[in-house]
Amino acid sequence: MAVAYAEVIGDPIAHSKSPLIHSFWLRKLGLDGEYRAALVATDELASYLESRRSDDAWRGCNVTIPHKQAIIVHLDEVKDQDIAAVNCVVPIGSRLVGHNTDVAGVEEALGTSGASGPVAMIGAGGAARAGLAALKKRGAEDVRIVARDTDLANDLLRESGLSGQAFSFAEAGRALANCDGVINASPLGMRGYPDMASCVLDALAGLRRHSFALDMVYAPLRTTFLERAQAAGLQPIDGLNMLVGQAAFAFRLLFGVDAPRSHDADLRALLTR
Repeated sequence: MAVAYAEVIGDPIAHSKSPLIHSFWLRKLGLDGEYRAALVATDELASYLESRRSDDAWRGCNVTIPHKQAIIVHLDEVKDQDIAAVNCVVPIGSRLVGHNTDVAGVEEALGTSGASGPVAMIGAGGAARAGLAALKKRGAEDVRIVARDTDLANDLLRESGLSGQAFSFAEAGRALANCDGVINASPLGMRGYPDMASCVLDALAGLRRHSFALDMVYAPLRTTFLERAQAAGLQPIDGLNMLVGQAAFAFRLLFGVDAPRSHDADLRALLTR
């Protein structure tokens, strides 16, 4: 009988730490299963899913850049439809069901970090949708999105039901001024992508001191964004916090058991070698 497996799909995919995380948990639990990575281009999503749909050993997949929105049209059902982004697909019988565990990951990463005032968001893609959903659950009332496409950002705000405003990158200084926190939900700063725009890095000094600065990027772990945030007196939160948090929720969906979170310290040591 074939060994049960799950995987992460994206393009690029070599940077993903999901195989390390899920394989670590499988070993700790003594489960007979595998977790893999698969390079899948956007125009290959339909054929990929059809091939997996008939594979009895396949337990599902996590979804990363750039497929979190593009994959939706290929699914039979989507949970949390208001988020309009999927990062985990699970087969239920012959049907493919999409979930978003990024929201829980953002919530875990932010922990008790408070924000009574405005919060800034960099980016307007699938990760930003999860970030907005998490901020809404935490009671945010004013979100300022910095994006290259401000029309898209305004649409995103309207769909989320949050109050706020969209700003161009050139307006980053005004967007981040006196904010209680900032989230980088873009791939800027990730290995293989351009670094965070200098106008955003400079604008970090305008946040209120001790505000949080969450970077969803985790490869590299220590980004220029986080270094500049710390230098500005902010509370830096690296991408592993969100990554592990969302992965734990995905692990339950994929393998049907809770991730062994008592080993988080060992897992982080493994991920930061």
